[in-house]
Amino acid sequence: MDSGNAAFMLICAMLVLLMTPGLAFFYGGLSRRKNVGNTMMMVFASIGVVALTWSICGWSFAYGGDGENPFIGGFDQLLLLGSAVDASSGAQAGEAYPALTDIVFQMAFCMITTAIITGGVAGRMRFGALVAFLACWTALVYPPLAHMVWGGDASLIGGMIGALDFAGGDVVHISSGLTALILCIMVGRRRGFGAMSYRPHNVPFIALGVALLWFGWFGFNAGSAFGADDVAALALVNTACASGAGVASWMLTERIRVGKPTLAGACTGLVAGLVAITPAAGFVEPWAAIVMGLAASPVCYAAISWLKPKIGYDDALDAFGCHCVGGIAGGIMTGLFCVPELSWTDQGGLLYTGDWSLLGSQLLGIAVTVAFVGLCDIVLGLAVRACFGGQLRVSDAAEAQGLDVAEHGESAYPAYIGLD
Repeated sequence: MDSGNAAFMLICAMLVLLMTPGLAFFYGGLSRRKNVGNTMMMVFASIGVVALTWSICGWSFAYGGDGENPFIGGFDQLLLLGSAVDASSGAQAGEAYPALTDIVFQMAFCMITTAIITGGVAGRMRFGALVAFLACWTALVYPPLAHMVWGGDASLIGGMIGALDFAGGDVVHISSGLTALILCIMVGRRRGFGAMSYRPHNVPFIALGVALLWFGWFGFNAGSAFGADDVAALALVNTACASGAGVASWMLTERIRVGKPTLAGACTGLVAGLVAITPAAGFVEPWAAIVMGLAASPVCYAAISWLKPKIGYDDALDAFGCHCVGGIAGGIMTGLFCVPELSWTDQGGLLYTGDWSLLGSQLLGIAVTVAFVGLCDIVLGLAVRACFGGQLRVSDAAEAQGLDVAEHGESAYPAYIGLD
């Protein structure tokens, strides 16, 4: 066992675990005052749900088996049986760090992915129905998708199709953003949507949450190199470059569109840059990471400020506009800027090779991800709705009162007696 790599991966796992509480602050700041506790509770509930489903079956469905099934791992590691015995005997021959480290690292990925989904339905979905949906989703949707992308040469998306996803463009961002969109449509719009302005209630919360996300994201991307090496260093640099470019680009876009840059907007731009570089972090040069960050913010801004009101879906905290749209943009740009020598499939980006093969693989991989996740989401959503008496959302009275009190019997600001 390489103690240096083992320590590096343990630290990266802890950094990714930190991202989910960070998202709770980010989402909590974006929400309305009467719903902030419920909004943050949905994120923390994701931690509890995933800790159970990943340990029971998620890890096995994603990375178990012999690696020959293109769609799912296996049933040989249910309940993480044998993990403690492996730990007592140290890493197996040829392993740089214990398999247990990878289990918790990938669990953290599933946690943040699941938590992102909750932003689409903030302010009106029944808490019990959401928990039931997330439990089913983390057992039946996320693990097979992770296997299809990262399951080895025989996997459908990463192996057969040859699409590249360094740290989760397909697995984390497209899947969570798309699920948030489908759920928000199934739940329906918030009261007053389109007739009133939903402003963030606590901008410092937003900044705090993004700071934690940003810090954790370095472990998210650099740790996906699975070793303290030059690829990890490249992913770290690219993450910093793309996120900074995303902030600058969003501020400029806001300055042109509305006349003033905002802190909430800059934080969103930071996330957009992080999302875009995630599928490409270990495949592109830093100059390309800057281009990706600069391009991602206007694309996500357009999805949030133009596409959402144009179509009329109520993605409350813009999980779809930031994560799904940003993830698709990042996946496509990976097909443009991937350095051939860094590619897992030996196929380089269009800019380097003049060959459209990788870009085509990226597009096909994204299409398969959208089709698989979208179909599963609809089926699970309908099943959960049927189990909850045909109703996924709270009553009008509960929504008007606020979900902090209606769903949890507590208030984030008990001394506050205002209207919202």
